Amino acid sequence: MKATFAKMKGSGKSPPRTSWTEVAWSWLGAVVGMSCVGVVDSWMVDHTDMVLLIGSFAASCVLLYGAPRSPLAQPRNLLGGHVISALAGVAIRLLVPGPVWLAGALAVATAIAVMHITRTLHPPGGATAFIAVTGGPKIVALGYAYALVPAGLGALILLVVAVMVNNLAKGRRYPEYWW
Repeated sequence: MKATFAKMKGSGKSPPRTSWTEVAWSWLGAVVGMSCVGVVDSWMVDHTDMVLLIGSFAASCVLLYGAPRSPLAQPRNLLGGHVISALAGVAIRLLVPGPVWLAGALAVATAIAVMHITRTLHPPGGATAFIAVTGGPKIVALGYAYALVPAGLGALILLVVAVMVNNLAKGRRYPEYWW
């Protein structure tokens, strides 16, 4: 028990603040990435029953533009994490019709397990799975197509922007690896 409490103290120091240049490139990447997803949403799916803007893409932006070297931000993790988690979320919603809190918890837990197994761990994928359960009538009506649009297409748009914006900056490179 003493060892468990000792671990709770932490063992390292907080990292130093990021340079203003990095802050600016992260900010620019997030604005361009989310704007591109929003523009495609307006052009392609706004007049349909589909939706392209989901909250988990905001968290993906933090990784793609704020920590592009993170293993969790690499293309395999981004695309696989969103698509696999979306499939897991839809499957749980269909298997566990209620209560919503239980289906949501199972969707997130299942998404984490499947991402671990497939080496696609991407933290926003947990939110993508959760949204599959709690996202409302438009999301529910999509069924398994939710894994393609919005999860797959939106992640692909963010990936294209990340490859372009992160490689424009001196000293930045993205991706570290593809698969």
